[in-house]
Amino acid sequence: MVTCFGESHGSCVGVTIDGCPPGLELSEEVVQRELDRRRPTSQQVSTSRAESDTVQLLSGVFEGFTTGAPISMVVWNHDVDSSWYEEHRWTPRPGHADYPASVHYKGFNDHRGGGRFSGRLTAATVMAGAVARRYLSSKGVEVLAYTQEAAGVGIEKKLTLNEIREDRYANVMRCPDAAVAKRMEEAVIAARNEGDSVGGIVGCLVVGLPPGVGDPLFDALDADLAKMLLTIPAVKGVEFGAGFGAARLKGSENNDAYCIDKRKVVTKTNNAGGILGGLSTGMPITVRVAFKPTPSIGKRQETVDLKSMAETGIQIHGRHDACIVPRAVPVVEGAVALVLADHMLRCGY
Repeated sequence: MVTCFGESHGSCVGVTIDGCPPGLELSEEVVQRELDRRRPTSQQVSTSRAESDTVQLLSGVFEGFTTGAPISMVVWNHDVDSSWYEEHRWTPRPGHADYPASVHYKGFNDHRGGGRFSGRLTAATVMAGAVARRYLSSKGVEVLAYTQEAAGVGIEKKLTLNEIREDRYANVMRCPDAAVAKRMEEAVIAARNEGDSVGGIVGCLVVGLPPGVGDPLFDALDADLAKMLLTIPAVKGVEFGAGFGAARLKGSENNDAYCIDKRKVVTKTNNAGGILGGLSTGMPITVRVAFKPTPSIGKRQETVDLKSMAETGIQIHGRHDACIVPRAVPVVEGAVALVLADHMLRCGY
């Protein structure tokens, strides 16, 4: 079980993980490596908020190994400026959760920087995901996410496993294709210069997962993955394998034929994306995650004043990502790893 706590402009963001088995080698350095990948990639693409995100392990680890007790970790918020949010407390930002959150919590929610609904909370997913990835690595399972598309610029060639593994963090866009990454970056900067933002797609590949992991129906592996991925702020769509494209195929085209390769059962294609009936097939899991454009933009937008109940305008100031996708890559990796680790433990691995 994973519980996260904290707010965007509060004192810290933290996470508690219950159920991690004892004896797993773990250190602050391992978690820090993942958190560093989530930090802003470029001030022209990402936010200028400069949090160090230095992790502090509070419990559950002793002499370099997990103890089996709950693991708690925090990163402290230092670079906080809440002045703009205080001034505009009663004018909800379009595209943000400000208005429904105010209704849900009867106006008592921490509104600064989006509070509990901020992308800042993804630091908790990355911290917990670092523990899950450590466990998966011990079982030979690898989770590899990357920017597949940003600002309408996407990878068209088929990537090799080594290209994804070696090159996905080689540039500010977190894209394994350097030439495409450059065009993505130019498109994002152009949108920022117009006071606007863009979205994109994070692709994720899982290799090494054995067949039969998961549970049917309400605890299906793909259902749990989709639910977890949709907890990431700004995610608006998740698809596996052929995804929505399968709706335009015939059964004879979509079905993955079985064959034998090196005495193992595999499929000739992978339109199922590595999951059938809520269970892993042993083939790579392929999932794509769609992110909406960052809702905080420089252009003037229409909103309402919740105190006077009158229509008004708003122009958002502050430090925001022109494209959240590059920073979301390690978040997707962490989210996927959490679900896979949970299901593998349930299956007795």
